Amino acid sequence: MISDRNIQKNGLVNLAALVGVGVGAGLTARYLDSAAGYLSMLFIGFGFLVGAVSYFQMRLEARERAEKMEYDELLRAKSASALFDSPDAESFPAQRARQQFERVFVPLFTAVLVILQGVVVYWQWTALAKANPLKIERATVGMALFGLFALVLFLLGKYAAGIARIEKQRLLRPGAGYMLLGAVLCGVTIAGLAAGLMGYPKVDLIAARVMVVLLGLTVIETLVTLIFEGYRPRMKGQVVRLLYESRLIGLLGAPESLITTAAHALDYQFGFKVSETWFYRFLERAFAWIVLVQLGILWISTMVVFIEPHEQAVIERLGSPKDKVLEPGLHVKLPWPVDVVYRFQTRNLQQFLVGVVPDENLEKEKVLLWTKAHYKEEINFLVASRQREAITNQTPSDQAVPVNLLTASIPVQYTIQNVLDWAYKHENAAEMLKHLATREVVNYLVSVDIDEIMAAGRDAAAKELQKRIQQTADANQLGVRIVFVGLQDIHPPVGTSDNAVAEAYEQVNGALQQREGRILSAQKEAEEIVPRARAAAADRLSRAESYKLMKISDGLAAQGRFPNQVLAYEASPEVYKQRTYLDTLARALQKPRKYLLATTNTSHVINFNLEDQVRFDLLSDVSVPDEDKDKKKK
Repeated sequence: MISDRNIQKNGLVNLAALVGVGVGAGLTARYLDSAAGYLSMLFIGFGFLVGAVSYFQMRLEARERAEKMEYDELLRAKSASALFDSPDAESFPAQRARQQFERVFVPLFTAVLVILQGVVVYWQWTALAKANPLKIERATVGMALFGLFALVLFLLGKYAAGIARIEKQRLLRPGAGYMLLGAVLCGVTIAGLAAGLMGYPKVDLIAARVMVVLLGLTVIETLVTLIFEGYRPRMKGQVVRLLYESRLIGLLGAPESLITTAAHALDYQFGFKVSETWFYRFLERAFAWIVLVQLGILWISTMVVFIEPHEQAVIERLGSPKDKVLEPGLHVKLPWPVDVVYRFQTRNLQQFLVGVVPDENLEKEKVLLWTKAHYKEEINFLVASRQREAITNQTPSDQAVPVNLLTASIPVQYTIQNVLDWAYKHENAAEMLKHLATREVVNYLVSVDIDEIMAAGRDAAAKELQKRIQQTADANQLGVRIVFVGLQDIHPPVGTSDNAVAEAYEQVNGALQQREGRILSAQKEAEEIVPRARAAAADRLSRAESYKLMKISDGLAAQGRFPNQVLAYEASPEVYKQRTYLDTLARALQKPRKYLLATTNTSHVINFNLEDQVRFDLLSDVSVPDEDKDKKKK
């Protein structure tokens, strides 16, 4: 039997190996930009945390066993005091420390581990969307280093797992499981690097995503175990399973122990020997046949193929294509791998962009400026220009060529018409179509004027491009129909030192907009002033017409009154004059203010209100005319 000291030494060696391999795997993954390598390093890091806790618990149990042995020796000694005849809890501090550790620290550590792993799952899943491409040129060195890491972890993990199984050392199992799983993940990373060397760099990213899913399943398993631990039936003398030990990790590290792990899990969870029932024994004996039957049913099911309404498919029999095209519906074929079906979306509209590489972050922006890039990458197209500056001091050969640069996003939408041509006439028909469309766009833009294509000629240009791309696709037997070609996001190129070209275009457009704004403002003002002027003119004309009619009426009235006045004058001239004078005086004095002045030969006092502006001549030389004197004069 291996001593406690050797077991602890083995646990310490495992911790050192996990630290060294974890640091090495992290540095190598950074050197390669390998997403799978980063995930392998994270798994090894979690293995170090679990191994550290199990090593500490291992030391507590070793101290408890040493304390128990010491107590037994004292009991057997003749000099044992009565204190040890009836021991209490205070007599076993190591046991009490171990119990408190398992009751308080282990559940707390398990909860923290679940939270930490959950955060890593979310962080890595979002980070993989922006992961850097794998550095293929360094893959050979990375494969050698990860092979060394896998070998170290496998040897030490296999040795620790064997000791844990033979010597019943349960505290070695968690660290051994993580070491064996780390060896497997290092092997997966090596496979991803090898696939990158063979031209499939995305395999590394796919492997990383699978590792993230695996870590997420581990989080769920540990969380469920932590919750169910409170409801598990307790049996006296039963060894408590470690909460932070993952059965899934142990199974992946040693898949041959699947049945044993399942049996132990059932026994532990239900509190009785489920593994000793007749039904479980039957499943254990017939497990291989059950798996074979299921695999056979799965293999036979590959003879039935369902083609969706928007799809068409072709069949390859032993690698040779058949001329038959499978339409939507149910079809029967020979089982895999004799017949292999390849599906194509022939009734769905498919699209690609010419001239740009999309960026998800930039697509969310609602305001687009010419001075700012709209996409991750933009191609500058050469466009003709009819405007040439007059340069008198240069010869025609020295003058600049009348061309400009233009950036445009050109969506091309198409549908697959001939599946056999699309599938077998070219190795990558979609990439071929994109290259042909780019070539036609470049050839067309050099023959059109920049001002025309940015304004009224855009629709005609789109139709012409659609026609040209369709003719090129037909000539190369791509089997597609071009449904739509658009011209959008057309603007001068950006990315220069000061964006002078785009700013100049914006200044011109700004000036045009200001001109239109001022014209509209003037029209608004005219719409307000002209009606008022017309109303004032109409009012004045109406008043003039009224005044005219009044004067004509007065003249006609005076004309009609004149004969009667003549008759009155002839009848009595003095009366007529006096009457006319008094009538005129009455009309004249109707509105003006009137003052009555007394004579100077009276003793009356006259008071004037000097606040009114009275004429000065009314106040001086006031006298009463002498009637006798006037008579003498006459």
